[in-house]
Amino acid sequence: MQTLDVALGARSYPIYIGEGLLDTALLRKHVRASQVLVVTNETVAPLYLQRVLDGLDGLRCDTLVLPDGEQHKNLATLETIFDTLMAQRHSRTTTLVALGGGVVGDMVGFAAACYQRGVDFIQVPTTLLAQVDSSVGGKTAVNHPRGKNMIGAFHQPRAVVIDTQVLGTLPERELSAGLAEVIKYGLIRDAAFYQWLLENMHGLTARDPALLAEAILVSCRNKAEVVAEDETEQGNRALLNLGHTFGHAIETWTGYSEWLHGEAVGAGMMMAARLSAELGWLPRAAVTELDQLLRLAGLPVAPPQGMAPDDFTALMALDKKVHDGTLRLVLLKAIGQAVVTADFDQATLKRLLETMCH
Repeated sequence: MQTLDVALGARSYPIYIGEGLLDTALLRKHVRASQVLVVTNETVAPLYLQRVLDGLDGLRCDTLVLPDGEQHKNLATLETIFDTLMAQRHSRTTTLVALGGGVVGDMVGFAAACYQRGVDFIQVPTTLLAQVDSSVGGKTAVNHPRGKNMIGAFHQPRAVVIDTQVLGTLPERELSAGLAEVIKYGLIRDAAFYQWLLENMHGLTARDPALLAEAILVSCRNKAEVVAEDETEQGNRALLNLGHTFGHAIETWTGYSEWLHGEAVGAGMMMAARLSAELGWLPRAAVTELDQLLRLAGLPVAPPQGMAPDDFTALMALDKKVHDGTLRLVLLKAIGQAVVTADFDQATLKRLLETMCH
Protein backbone atom coordinates (compact mmCIF):
# COMPACT_ATOMS: atom_id res chain seq x y z
CA MET A 1 0.00 0.00 0.00
CA GLN A 2 1.14 3.53 -0.85
CA THR A 3 -0.03 6.53 1.16
CA LEU A 4 -0.09 10.14 -0.03
CA ASP A 5 -1.14 13.15 2.04
CA VAL A 6 -3.21 16.08 0.84
CA ALA A 7 -1.61 18.85 2.93
CA LEU A 8 -4.37 21.25 3.94
CA GLY A 9 -3.53 21.98 7.57
CA ALA A 10 -6.41 20.94 9.82
CA ARG A 11 -8.25 19.54 6.79
CA SER A 12 -5.36 17.32 5.63
CA TYR A 13 -6.17 13.71 4.81
CA PRO A 14 -4.56 10.56 3.44
CA ILE A 15 -4.98 8.87 0.06
CA TYR A 16 -4.43 5.11 0.34
CA ILE A 17 -3.59 3.20 -2.85
CA GLY A 18 -3.26 -0.58 -2.93
CA GLU A 19 -4.74 -3.98 -3.75
CA GLY A 20 -7.51 -5.40 -1.56
CA LEU A 21 -7.99 -2.29 0.59
CA LEU A 22 -11.76 -2.87 0.76
CA ASP A 23 -10.99 -5.92 2.90
CA THR A 24 -9.01 -3.98 5.51
CA ALA A 25 -9.93 -1.83 8.52
CA LEU A 26 -8.94 1.40 6.76
CA LEU A 27 -12.48 2.69 6.34
CA ARG A 28 -13.45 2.14 9.95
CA LYS A 29 -10.29 3.88 11.11
CA HIS A 30 -11.62 7.15 9.66
CA VAL A 31 -15.17 6.94 11.07
CA ARG A 32 -15.25 9.16 14.14
CA ALA A 33 -18.63 8.07 15.58
CA SER A 34 -21.01 5.13 15.20
CA GLN A 35 -23.37 6.24 12.41
CA VAL A 36 -22.56 5.60 8.74
CA LEU A 37 -24.49 5.98 5.50
CA VAL A 38 -22.93 4.12 2.58
CA VAL A 39 -24.14 5.56 -0.73
CA THR A 40 -23.47 3.65 -3.93
CA ASN A 41 -25.21 2.93 -7.24
CA GLU A 42 -27.01 -0.03 -8.77
CA THR A 43 -23.95 -1.09 -10.80
CA VAL A 44 -21.43 -1.02 -7.95
CA ALA A 45 -23.68 -2.30 -5.13
CA PRO A 46 -23.79 -5.97 -6.22
CA LEU A 47 -20.00 -5.98 -6.64
CA TYR A 48 -18.63 -4.20 -3.58
CA LEU A 49 -21.28 -2.98 -1.12
CA GLN A 50 -21.19 -6.04 1.13
CA ARG A 51 -17.38 -5.93 1.37
CA VAL A 52 -17.55 -2.33 2.51
CA LEU A 53 -20.26 -3.13 5.07
CA ASP A 54 -18.17 -6.05 6.37
CA GLY A 55 -15.31 -3.61 6.93
CA LEU A 56 -17.62 -1.38 8.96
CA ASP A 57 -18.96 -4.23 11.12
CA GLY A 58 -20.10 -3.07 14.54
CA LEU A 59 -21.16 0.38 13.38
CA ARG A 60 -24.72 1.44 12.65
CA CYS A 61 -24.70 1.34 8.86
CA ASP A 62 -27.49 2.44 6.56
CA THR A 63 -27.26 2.09 2.80
CA LEU A 64 -28.64 3.93 -0.22
CA VAL A 65 -28.39 2.60 -3.77
CA LEU A 66 -28.80 5.28 -6.44
CA PRO A 67 -29.46 4.89 -10.17
CA ASP A 68 -26.27 4.85 -12.26
CA GLY A 69 -25.32 7.57 -14.73
CA GLU A 70 -24.35 11.22 -15.10
CA GLN A 71 -27.95 12.10 -15.99
CA HIS A 72 -28.88 11.35 -12.35
CA LYS A 73 -26.30 13.77 -10.91
CA ASN A 74 -28.87 16.41 -10.04
CA LEU A 75 -30.77 18.07 -7.21
CA ALA A 76 -33.55 15.45 -7.30
CA THR A 77 -31.10 12.62 -6.58
CA LEU A 78 -29.35 14.74 -3.96
CA GLU A 79 -32.72 15.06 -2.24
CA THR A 80 -32.94 11.28 -1.87
CA ILE A 81 -29.65 11.31 0.07
CA PHE A 82 -31.03 13.96 2.43
CA ASP A 83 -34.31 12.03 2.73
CA THR A 84 -32.42 8.91 3.83
CA LEU A 85 -30.28 10.81 6.34
CA MET A 86 -33.37 12.40 7.85
CA ALA A 87 -35.49 9.24 7.84
CA GLN A 88 -32.73 7.26 9.57
CA ARG A 89 -32.08 10.12 12.02
CA HIS A 90 -28.44 10.68 11.25
CA SER A 91 -26.82 13.25 13.52
CA ARG A 92 -24.07 15.75 12.73
CA THR A 93 -21.48 13.15 13.84
CA THR A 94 -22.47 10.78 11.02
CA THR A 95 -20.06 9.73 8.28
CA LEU A 96 -21.09 9.34 4.65
CA VAL A 97 -19.19 6.82 2.51
CA ALA A 98 -19.17 7.40 -1.25
CA LEU A 99 -18.74 4.01 -2.94
CA GLY A 100 -18.68 4.48 -6.69
CA GLY A 101 -17.42 6.64 -9.51
CA GLY A 102 -17.26 10.39 -9.88
CA VAL A 103 -21.03 10.87 -9.95
CA VAL A 104 -21.52 9.16 -6.59
CA GLY A 105 -18.46 10.86 -5.10
CA ASP A 106 -19.50 14.33 -6.20
CA MET A 107 -23.09 13.97 -4.96
CA VAL A 108 -22.21 12.35 -1.63
CA GLY A 109 -19.53 14.97 -1.01
CA PHE A 110 -22.02 17.76 -1.70
CA ALA A 111 -24.62 16.11 0.55
CA ALA A 112 -21.98 15.86 3.30
CA ALA A 113 -21.10 19.53 2.84
CA CYS A 114 -24.74 20.56 3.27
CA TYR A 115 -26.23 18.12 5.79
CA GLN A 116 -26.40 19.87 9.17
CA ARG A 117 -23.92 22.38 7.69
CA GLY A 118 -21.22 19.79 7.16
CA VAL A 119 -20.52 16.18 8.17
CA ASP A 120 -17.66 13.75 7.53
CA PHE A 121 -17.38 11.71 4.36
CA ILE A 122 -14.96 9.16 2.94
CA GLN A 123 -14.28 8.57 -0.74
CA VAL A 124 -14.08 4.95 -1.98
CA PRO A 125 -13.71 5.47 -5.75
CA THR A 126 -14.43 2.48 -8.00
CA THR A 127 -13.61 3.92 -11.45
CA LEU A 128 -10.20 4.95 -12.74
CA LEU A 129 -11.44 8.49 -13.34
CA ALA A 130 -12.65 8.85 -9.77
CA GLN A 131 -9.45 7.28 -8.41
CA VAL A 132 -7.10 9.64 -10.24
CA ASP A 133 -9.17 12.81 -10.15
CA SER A 134 -12.63 13.46 -8.75
CA SER A 135 -12.20 11.68 -5.39
CA VAL A 136 -9.25 13.91 -4.45
CA GLY A 137 -9.51 17.61 -3.70
CA GLY A 138 -12.94 18.21 -2.19
CA LYS A 139 -14.75 19.60 -5.24
CA THR A 140 -18.35 18.44 -4.88
CA ALA A 141 -21.34 19.32 -7.04
CA VAL A 142 -24.44 18.38 -8.97
CA ASN A 143 -25.33 19.31 -12.55
CA HIS A 144 -27.99 21.73 -13.72
CA PRO A 145 -29.71 21.31 -17.10
CA ARG A 146 -27.97 24.51 -18.24
CA GLY A 147 -24.49 23.68 -16.99
CA LYS A 148 -22.31 20.98 -15.44
CA ASN A 149 -21.21 21.17 -11.78
CA MET A 150 -22.72 24.65 -11.37
CA ILE A 151 -24.21 23.88 -7.93
CA GLY A 152 -21.66 22.64 -5.39
CA ALA A 153 -19.23 23.29 -2.56
CA PHE A 154 -15.66 22.66 -1.52
CA HIS A 155 -15.74 19.97 1.19
CA GLN A 156 -12.70 17.76 1.81
CA PRO A 157 -13.08 14.05 2.64
CA ARG A 158 -11.65 12.42 5.74
CA ALA A 159 -9.79 9.92 3.57
CA VAL A 160 -9.63 8.47 0.06
CA VAL A 161 -9.38 4.67 -0.12
CA ILE A 162 -8.32 3.43 -3.58
CA ASP A 163 -8.52 -0.33 -4.03
CA THR A 164 -6.87 -0.99 -7.40
CA GLN A 165 -8.43 -4.46 -7.62
CA VAL A 166 -11.85 -2.95 -8.40
CA LEU A 167 -10.58 -1.88 -11.82
CA GLY A 168 -10.85 -5.52 -12.89
CA THR A 169 -14.63 -5.12 -13.25
CA LEU A 170 -14.46 -1.73 -15.00
CA PRO A 171 -15.98 -1.59 -18.51
CA GLU A 172 -13.64 -0.62 -21.36
CA ARG A 173 -15.29 2.77 -21.89
CA GLU A 174 -14.89 3.64 -18.22
CA LEU A 175 -11.22 2.66 -18.31
CA SER A 176 -10.66 4.92 -21.33
CA ALA A 177 -12.55 7.76 -19.65
CA GLY A 178 -10.22 7.54 -16.66
CA LEU A 179 -7.15 7.56 -18.89
CA ALA A 180 -8.22 10.99 -20.17
CA GLU A 181 -7.66 12.48 -16.72
CA VAL A 182 -4.37 10.57 -16.38
CA ILE A 183 -3.13 12.07 -19.66
CA LYS A 184 -4.23 15.49 -18.44
CA TYR A 185 -1.70 15.51 -15.60
CA GLY A 186 1.14 14.89 -18.03
CA LEU A 187 -0.05 17.66 -20.31
CA ILE A 188 -0.50 20.35 -17.66
CA ARG A 189 2.47 19.85 -15.32
CA ASP A 190 4.43 16.62 -15.69
CA ALA A 191 6.22 16.21 -19.03
CA ALA A 192 8.18 13.19 -17.76
CA PHE A 193 4.91 11.43 -16.88
CA TYR A 194 3.53 12.30 -20.32
CA GLN A 195 6.55 10.62 -21.92
CA TRP A 196 5.97 7.59 -19.67
CA LEU A 197 2.37 7.45 -20.88
CA LEU A 198 3.48 7.54 -24.52
CA GLU A 199 5.67 4.51 -23.78
CA ASN A 200 3.16 2.58 -21.65
CA MET A 201 -0.34 3.30 -23.00
CA HIS A 202 -0.60 -0.18 -24.57
CA GLY A 203 0.05 -1.74 -21.15
CA LEU A 204 -2.43 0.57 -19.42
CA THR A 205 -5.24 -0.28 -21.83
CA ALA A 206 -4.37 -3.95 -21.30
CA ARG A 207 -4.85 -3.34 -17.53
CA ASP A 208 -1.33 -4.23 -16.45
CA PRO A 209 -1.74 -3.96 -12.63
CA ALA A 210 1.72 -2.49 -11.98
CA LEU A 211 1.34 0.15 -14.69
CA LEU A 212 -2.16 1.12 -13.53
CA ALA A 213 -0.96 1.42 -9.92
CA GLU A 214 1.90 3.67 -11.06
CA ALA A 215 -0.45 5.84 -13.16
CA ILE A 216 -2.84 6.23 -10.20
CA LEU A 217 -0.01 7.07 -7.78
CA VAL A 218 1.56 9.72 -10.02
CA SER A 219 -1.82 11.22 -10.93
CA CYS A 220 -2.90 11.46 -7.27
CA ARG A 221 0.47 12.96 -6.32
CA ASN A 222 0.04 15.65 -8.97
CA LYS A 223 -3.54 16.34 -7.90
CA ALA A 224 -2.62 16.48 -4.20
CA GLU A 225 0.18 18.97 -4.86
CA VAL A 226 -2.09 21.27 -6.85
CA VAL A 227 -4.89 21.11 -4.26
CA ALA A 228 -2.46 21.83 -1.40
CA GLU A 229 -1.32 24.98 -3.22
CA ASP A 230 -4.79 26.23 -4.18
CA GLU A 231 -7.68 24.49 -2.41
CA THR A 232 -10.53 26.66 -3.68
CA GLU A 233 -9.33 27.26 -7.24
CA GLN A 234 -8.26 30.88 -6.97
CA GLY A 235 -5.22 30.27 -9.16
CA ASN A 236 -3.31 27.25 -10.45
CA ARG A 237 -5.94 24.67 -9.51
CA ALA A 238 -7.87 25.86 -12.56
CA LEU A 239 -5.14 24.21 -14.67
CA LEU A 240 -6.75 20.88 -13.74
CA ASN A 241 -9.59 21.92 -16.04
CA LEU A 242 -7.61 21.41 -19.26
CA GLY A 243 -10.15 20.33 -21.87
CA HIS A 244 -13.01 20.70 -19.42
CA THR A 245 -14.53 23.92 -20.79
CA PHE A 246 -15.00 22.28 -24.19
CA GLY A 247 -15.82 18.94 -22.53
CA HIS A 248 -18.49 20.30 -20.19
CA ALA A 249 -20.14 21.98 -23.17
CA ILE A 250 -20.26 18.59 -24.91
CA GLU A 251 -21.74 16.91 -21.84
CA THR A 252 -24.39 19.59 -21.39
CA TRP A 253 -25.30 19.57 -25.10
CA THR A 254 -25.74 15.77 -25.04
CA GLY A 255 -27.90 15.92 -21.90
CA TYR A 256 -25.29 14.19 -19.68
CA SER A 257 -26.40 10.84 -21.10
CA GLU A 258 -24.41 10.00 -24.23
CA TRP A 259 -20.74 10.77 -23.49
CA LEU A 260 -18.83 9.85 -20.35
CA HIS A 261 -17.07 12.75 -18.63
CA GLY A 262 -13.63 11.45 -19.56
CA GLU A 263 -14.64 11.02 -23.20
CA ALA A 264 -15.75 14.65 -23.35
CA VAL A 265 -12.51 15.72 -21.65
CA GLY A 266 -10.51 13.72 -24.22
CA ALA A 267 -12.13 15.60 -27.10
CA GLY A 268 -11.84 18.84 -25.12
CA MET A 269 -8.09 18.38 -24.57
CA MET A 270 -7.66 17.81 -28.29
CA MET A 271 -9.54 21.04 -28.99
CA ALA A 272 -7.41 22.93 -26.44
CA ALA A 273 -4.21 21.51 -27.96
CA ARG A 274 -5.25 22.46 -31.48
CA LEU A 275 -6.14 25.99 -30.36
CA SER A 276 -2.76 26.22 -28.61
CA ALA A 277 -1.09 25.23 -31.88
CA GLU A 278 -3.15 27.78 -33.84
CA LEU A 279 -1.86 30.44 -31.43
CA GLY A 280 1.70 29.33 -32.17
CA TRP A 281 2.36 27.97 -28.69
CA LEU A 282 2.42 24.23 -29.31
CA PRO A 283 4.27 22.48 -32.14
CA ARG A 284 2.06 20.70 -34.68
CA ALA A 285 4.03 17.51 -34.01
CA ALA A 286 2.94 17.59 -30.37
CA VAL A 287 -0.71 17.88 -31.44
CA THR A 288 -0.33 14.87 -33.76
CA GLU A 289 1.34 12.90 -30.95
CA LEU A 290 -1.51 13.74 -28.54
CA ASP A 291 -4.08 12.74 -31.17
CA GLN A 292 -2.41 9.33 -31.45
CA LEU A 293 -2.19 8.92 -27.65
CA LEU A 294 -5.87 9.74 -27.12
CA ARG A 295 -6.92 7.35 -29.87
CA LEU A 296 -4.71 4.64 -28.36
CA ALA A 297 -6.45 5.23 -25.02
CA GLY A 298 -9.80 4.69 -26.74
CA LEU A 299 -10.90 8.33 -26.53
CA PRO A 300 -12.67 10.60 -29.04
CA VAL A 301 -10.63 13.45 -30.55
CA ALA A 302 -13.50 15.55 -31.95
CA PRO A 303 -16.91 16.81 -30.76
CA PRO A 304 -20.08 14.78 -31.32
CA GLN A 305 -21.81 14.81 -34.71
CA GLY A 306 -24.28 17.65 -35.02
CA MET A 307 -22.78 19.94 -32.37
CA ALA A 308 -22.32 23.38 -33.92
CA PRO A 309 -19.89 26.22 -33.11
CA ASP A 310 -22.80 28.29 -31.73
CA ASP A 311 -23.61 25.43 -29.32
CA PHE A 312 -20.09 25.61 -27.92
CA THR A 313 -20.12 29.40 -27.71
CA ALA A 314 -23.41 29.51 -25.80
CA LEU A 315 -22.54 26.73 -23.37
CA MET A 316 -18.95 27.85 -22.71
CA ALA A 317 -20.30 31.26 -21.68
CA LEU A 318 -21.65 29.50 -18.56
CA ASP A 319 -18.26 28.01 -17.63
CA LYS A 320 -17.04 28.63 -14.06
CA LYS A 321 -13.80 30.14 -15.41
CA VAL A 322 -15.73 33.02 -17.02
CA HIS A 323 -14.74 36.20 -15.13
CA ASP A 324 -16.82 39.36 -15.63
CA GLY A 325 -18.15 38.03 -18.92
CA THR A 326 -14.72 37.07 -20.26
CA LEU A 327 -14.09 33.44 -21.22
CA ARG A 328 -10.82 32.00 -19.98
CA LEU A 329 -9.44 28.69 -21.23
CA VAL A 330 -6.73 26.32 -20.06
CA LEU A 331 -4.26 26.12 -22.94
CA LEU A 332 -0.80 24.62 -23.46
CA LYS A 333 2.41 26.62 -23.82
CA ALA A 334 4.26 23.30 -24.07
CA ILE A 335 3.79 19.67 -23.04
CA GLY A 336 3.86 19.86 -19.24
CA GLN A 337 3.15 23.60 -19.13
CA ALA A 338 -0.42 24.89 -19.05
CA VAL A 339 -1.85 28.38 -18.52
CA VAL A 340 -5.28 29.79 -17.72
CA THR A 341 -5.74 32.65 -20.14
CA ALA A 342 -8.16 34.96 -21.89
CA ASP A 343 -5.30 35.99 -24.18
CA PHE A 344 -6.48 34.33 -27.34
CA ASP A 345 -8.03 35.72 -30.48
CA GLN A 346 -11.78 35.08 -30.61
CA ALA A 347 -11.58 34.72 -34.39
CA THR A 348 -9.04 31.93 -33.96
CA LEU A 349 -11.34 30.14 -31.49
CA LYS A 350 -14.27 30.58 -33.91
CA ARG A 351 -12.18 29.16 -36.75
CA LEU A 352 -11.18 26.15 -34.63
CA LEU A 353 -14.82 25.43 -33.72
CA GLU A 354 -15.85 25.67 -37.36
CA THR A 355 -13.05 23.27 -38.34
CA MET A 356 -13.76 20.69 -35.64
CA CYS A 357 -17.58 20.72 -35.69
CA HIS A 358 -19.19 18.65 -38.42
